Amino acid sequence: MPKQCELCGKTTQVGNNVSHSNIKTKKRFQPNLQKVRHQHASGRVTTLTVCTRCLRSGFVTKPLVK
Repeated sequence: MPKQCELCGKTTQVGNNVSHSNIKTKKRFQPNLQKVRHQHASGRVTTLTVCTRCLRSGFVTKPLVK
């Protein structure tokens, strides 16, 4: 399974580590993904892998714990 948010599609980005002497080496920036339980409008509960931006923005409805 790829490191990708299931809601917004955010995935790995590539860039450079730049040292003090300006030597550049490749670096991968991984999204901050969390596994959370999500309650759909129909009432069904599933586990999604979402980024923290989607969590903070309120795109995930967490089920009530009884």
